[in-house]
Amino acid sequence: MPIILFGCLILFFAISVPIAVSMGMASAVAIWWEGGTPLLVLVQRSFTSTDSFPLMAIPFFVFAGTLMEFGGISRRLVNLANALTGHLPGGLGLVTIVTSMFFAAISGSSAAATAALGSILIPAMISRGYHKNFTGALQATSGELGVIIPPSIPLILYGVAAETSIGDLFMAGLIPGLMIGLSLMIAVYMIAKRKGYAREKRKTRAEVWQAFKESFWAVLMPIIILGGIYGGIFTPTEAAGVAVAYAFIVGVFVYKEIKFSKLINILTQSTITTSVIMFIIASAGLFSWIMTREGIPQAVAGFFVNISDNPIVFLLLVNVFLLIVGMFMESNASIIILAPLLAPVAAEFGIDPTHFGIIMIVNLAIGMCTPPLGINLFISAQIAKIRLDQISKGMVPFYIVLIIDLLLITFLPQLSMFLPNLLGGK
Repeated sequence: MPIILFGCLILFFAISVPIAVSMGMASAVAIWWEGGTPLLVLVQRSFTSTDSFPLMAIPFFVFAGTLMEFGGISRRLVNLANALTGHLPGGLGLVTIVTSMFFAAISGSSAAATAALGSILIPAMISRGYHKNFTGALQATSGELGVIIPPSIPLILYGVAAETSIGDLFMAGLIPGLMIGLSLMIAVYMIAKRKGYAREKRKTRAEVWQAFKESFWAVLMPIIILGGIYGGIFTPTEAAGVAVAYAFIVGVFVYKEIKFSKLINILTQSTITTSVIMFIIASAGLFSWIMTREGIPQAVAGFFVNISDNPIVFLLLVNVFLLIVGMFMESNASIIILAPLLAPVAAEFGIDPTHFGIIMIVNLAIGMCTPPLGINLFISAQIAKIRLDQISKGMVPFYIVLIIDLLLITFLPQLSMFLPNLLGGK
């Protein structure tokens, strides 16, 4: 049965069947081939995979991110970041990273951050003389912060799949996310000085204060959401509901950029995004159930243990494996399939499941800006009007930075576990 399951999955991938459909069809063929199990189990297990209270956070965070996008939050965050860092070498590049970090703490989605901010910042950088390859690569790389800095949809999925506290994962992702953002800023600063990219005019104190006042309600949102979660005021799922209410009030009554005529478009976009994610979760949950029933997780654990009983070797192998997976598979599907496989193995090696979750998410986030199927690359390349091979050349220095960050996060667990240990009592 495992041969049929994975053979069909690879076949469907090869003929370009969508990932969610591929997993569902491979599962159906495997169950039919085995016989003895009614096909009704396909529907039952798919439904069970989505019948989870923590997963309710996903549609709420997607809806909140869309409300913030339509509500003019992106533009105000760009203006604030430009006021703070635009005058430095590579000013607009630094603005891209800082704004992406702000937006990451709002949307929880890498693709959303890349698209929403890239449409503003990529043309602005190109018009000021930044090379198109560098510009597209920078936005694609910055967008990955959307799935590392909480609130993060992939962190929610990992928490559900690996039965790990989502609150602890949110706390664990904050320092690694900030570290990656800072390291990218250093890289952009050095590249900009070497290539002589233009810097923006230094803003006066009055202009900085004006930019802060205009973006105050946008900046306050992640403080409320993350502060409420870390302070134990509400769960991540409840925080998502608070985010929707806050985004709606700010967009409609404070910034007054969301008209009721726009709500249909906002709801439609949010529903489509949520449906795609939940379809993947349902199919991946069914696929994962079959793997568990066939003992595949135990076989994977035995494989790693037989190679080496050294946790360092295990983590190196897992990093290489996940980087390859991220190049070819959508991150949400990868998490639902692989987290139940790898998290128990990591626990056998004495690796905290929360720390391992951050390692896994960072790996798959890098995959979002890695050819041939990195979604951030396609979005940025389309906005910058360049080819995939061109933007991939611009990614080289950022790959080096990201790999160094990944190794630090992997082998310095304190980076991930400091806040959970301090605030979560782990």
